Amino acid sequence: MSEQNETTETQEVVEEATEAKTSIKDLEEEGEVAADYLEELLDIFDLDGDINIDVRQGRAYLEVTADEESNLRLVSHPDTVEALQELTRIAVQTKTQSFSRLIIDIAGSRQVRLDALTRLVNKAIDKVKDTNAPVALKPMSSYDRKISHDLIAEAGLISQSEGEGKERHIVAKPAE
Repeated sequence: MSEQNETTETQEVVEEATEAKTSIKDLEEEGEVAADYLEELLDIFDLDGDINIDVRQGRAYLEVTADEESNLRLVSHPDTVEALQELTRIAVQTKTQSFSRLIIDIAGSRQVRLDALTRLVNKAIDKVKDTNAPVALKPMSSYDRKISHDLIAEAGLISQSEGEGKERHIVAKPAE
């Protein structure tokens, strides 16, 4: 009986490892499709940039970089990158017929966005601590909400997502 349990456990481990490899392979393919789409967009707008593909935390990450004199900065504003990311996701989902959670960083835009988001969340945290009352943040993407939840938790407060679709937002609350 114990040999059968060991065999079953071994099969489960092998199956999980196979699923993980398939998942990484799928994410790499997703990254390749996204890179092809972005490369075409960059060519259309005559923008210079090198695209690096990585798989991190269950997502395909694409980083577009260029030297200091590049015109890539023209599309590196975080809101522009967010729009390009959504367009790229749609293109990937259309081609692969599967949901995409890819992340795009153009010329360091992710760090700029992270810095701005951190300032926004820290203001909300300070307000919650000062007033001991809940504070609602503006609607944001699921990726930004995840980062916000983590920052709020690090500050010793609780948070919850509310709303639907594009109106989904976070409410920071005092710890109970």
